[in-house]
Amino acid sequence: MKKIVSIVLALALASVACLSLTSCGNSAADYTVGICQLMVHDSLDQATEGFVEGLTAALEAEGKTVAFDTQVAGEANLCTTVVNTFTAKNVDLIMANATPALLAAANATTEIPVLGTSVTDYNDTFGGNIPANVSGTSDAVPFDEQAKMMIESLGLAKGDKVGVIYCTNESNSLIQYNAVKELFEAEGIVVEAYTFSETTELQALVTKAASESKAIYVPSDNTVAQNDSVVGTICTEKNVPVFTSYGGEICYASLAIDYKELGVKTGEMAAEILLGNKTPADIEVETLTPTVVYNEELCATLGIQVPQN
Repeated sequence: MKKIVSIVLALALASVACLSLTSCGNSAADYTVGICQLMVHDSLDQATEGFVEGLTAALEAEGKTVAFDTQVAGEANLCTTVVNTFTAKNVDLIMANATPALLAAANATTEIPVLGTSVTDYNDTFGGNIPANVSGTSDAVPFDEQAKMMIESLGLAKGDKVGVIYCTNESNSLIQYNAVKELFEAEGIVVEAYTFSETTELQALVTKAASESKAIYVPSDNTVAQNDSVVGTICTEKNVPVFTSYGGEICYASLAIDYKELGVKTGEMAAEILLGNKTPADIEVETLTPTVVYNEELCATLGIQVPQN
């Protein structure tokens, strides 16, 4: 079923690209771009949509066309298979949506330009040595501000416990866990990681976390995000607030970025590279300024007071 869903989304995303460009699938297009998206969920979908729109608009302004080959891997170990199809076709650029996709692309080629998006920390991902053909956009947010927002809005105090749920298959989630753990513990708040490797473990894990924690924090973990309705349902039933770093319907509040705008920014970078104005090495990794959002309906259900401002 997972593979079927991935194929359906890939076709849908390819259709979006075709609608925005008459050159989709047309060998006469000036450029061909391969898009490897890790999996299906709203944030990654929005980033891919924004990338297609941003690159399309930037190239059309210069009288150029582009064909997109959009594929959803479905899981991390299939990203290499997807990327290898792009290198075999010798595409002009690869867009890697999420950290596992970026690693697969960077390991597959040193010649084809690679741009990542929805990636938290490029330096940590590459051990401080980002390849010369790699750049992109980051979905990192200020963890100190997220922790402060949770502490103030929930009235967390010394001895209270925050559970952090993430998938051990995603290195970006461990980075975020270590960051928020240090920040919460500096205020005397207890932090515990609730980790899983298979989605079949998630329901029992969330039930345990919600039973033992005053609040739940979810980093920008793709696997959790794909299944976050499970987290939201269980935690709401137990009256435990959820804060996610990527936004979404399950969180009572968030300090997050707009993933579609992140994709647009990545598309604009891609245009600079394809037009020959810059190389990936010339482009610094960029992120967006996050915005504060409160889910007023969920806050009312959980008895959380939304700030006046």
